[in-house]
Amino acid sequence: MSQDGVNESRRRFLYIATGAVGAVGAVGVATPFVKSWFPSEKAKAVGAPVKVDVGGLKLGEMVIAEWRGKPIFILRRTPESIGVLKDADFKSRLVDPESSLESQQPTYAQNDTRALGDELLVLEGVCTHLGCSPKFVPEVEPQTYDADWQGGFFCPCHGSRFDLAGRVFKNVPAPSNMKVPPHRIDGGVITIGEETV
Repeated sequence: MSQDGVNESRRRFLYIATGAVGAVGAVGVATPFVKSWFPSEKAKAVGAPVKVDVGGLKLGEMVIAEWRGKPIFILRRTPESIGVLKDADFKSRLVDPESSLESQQPTYAQNDTRALGDELLVLEGVCTHLGCSPKFVPEVEPQTYDADWQGGFFCPCHGSRFDLAGRVFKNVPAPSNMKVPPHRIDGGVITIGEETV
């Protein structure tokens, strides 16, 4: 005890205890704040690549996956449908037959079939007009609503039509081709959200 009646050891203990409680409180407050800087698990999952096994997909069949909240159409095309996509007369009815709008597909999909190989097509299943999801019409034959259209994707909301490569036809509301997401193919597995090497 000091001359003025103050217990120095008790004072030192109170200083240390108060400082320790304050430090614990500061860490408790800072932890949620610092954690908020990092993306949530949900946010990470939204942009994460998605793997789809297409080994059992038959010719003419389509499966739908989801990536970044959008439907992804994966179609195994028939030799007949691939032949139609490359036909010059058919291509003359399309707005952008050469897929020249670079933002609509990776460079490796700037071809007649808009794909890494002719058979497998990977598209965002979203109409470029107002964002509806088009219906898949697999038959390569004249359709009742348009004798020149040989099947593909049809948006029932406003009548936009796309071929089996997701290219838009002339004189419909959709302004551009359906988007091809970045993807790669390893055997029977397609990884959406990763570029091909």
